[in-house]
Amino acid sequence: MKRIGLIGGLGPEATIDYYKEITGAFKGSGNGLVSPEILIYSVNMSEFLEMMNKKEYDKAVDYLLQKINALVAAGADFVALTANTPHLFFNRLKERTGIPLLSIVEATCREALNKGLKRPGLFGTGFTMNNSFYPDTFSRFGMEIIMPAPEDMEIINNKLFSEIELGIFKDDTRDLLVEIIGKMVKEKGIDSIILGCTEFPLILTEPGYAGIPALDTTRIHVKEIVSWCLKAS
Repeated sequence: MKRIGLIGGLGPEATIDYYKEITGAFKGSGNGLVSPEILIYSVNMSEFLEMMNKKEYDKAVDYLLQKINALVAAGADFVALTANTPHLFFNRLKERTGIPLLSIVEATCREALNKGLKRPGLFGTGFTMNNSFYPDTFSRFGMEIIMPAPEDMEIINNKLFSEIELGIFKDDTRDLLVEIIGKMVKEKGIDSIILGCTEFPLILTEPGYAGIPALDTTRIHVKEIVSWCLKAS
């Protein structure tokens, strides 16, 4: 098996979820106690977000590249970023490292394409929803990414950083997010909702809401990570 490298900490709750999902994929496989080797570099989320808030994007790229290179030096055969927001820099990182990087955005796009989706809605951090890396990827395959209304984007971002990223999962917050999904179905005609922050699947745990499927970016990404891990067999 190939050795997995993960850039974690953005945030810690999602990193834990990745670890559980990856190792869980090997349970019940008939291989006894076989499990993959996983290297995790858990970064300081506050430090990364400070760079993002100041729009110090070159510095953020260098910061992430340093962590990727540390995983390579430790023996990782490929690397995945366990968060959607840093995929803003995915292409720049890919150009500067010689190791394969697995994109959560590209994996989610393939999943949406396989499901025949055309107008996915997108939940994410403000950084994710206000940048074009999701729409740019999906538009190449004839899909249109639909964003929440500006006031709802502000609510989503606030709930992420004041509660969900901290491991605080409130029923009223879940209800509010589901209400926004329903609003997007009714007013914008979305046919699915992308949980474009890897903390969202920790609070939005159902396979769908408001009559449309939810695309769990963590599980989609993990599926590709496990597939890559087994490629060397």
